[in-house]
Amino acid sequence: MLRITFAAGSRLQREQDRLSDLPIHRNGPPGTFVILPGVRISLPTDQIVEVDEHDDHVTITFGGFQVDGLRDGRLVFTRVRELRPEHELSPDRSLTMTLDPSWVRSVDAGGIRVFPAS
Repeated sequence: MLRITFAAGSRLQREQDRLSDLPIHRNGPPGTFVILPGVRISLPTDQIVEVDEHDDHVTITFGGFQVDGLRDGRLVFTRVRELRPEHELSPDRSLTMTLDPSWVRSVDAGGIRVFPAS
């Protein structure tokens, strides 16, 4: 599991499911975003397994992602397995998530702190 604790002042925003009379196939789940002053960060909703909202920050646990470390000044995470069946996933889903380190308080992979490095 990959646990990301976002910076102080972060909050969660979740889109609502859109009801439709027409069947929507492979649209994927509604969006999930972390909001920080001046930025709205889109997250891979289909990989979220737990969300903890605190008074001053948000912590999100992802399954099926690994941390690749810093690349070009950004934290990089790669999708390594799907948590949902293929028919529930958007074909437009991204395989990589990148985050500005200033948006992140800490990253734990498998219970081990990997960012910031100690």
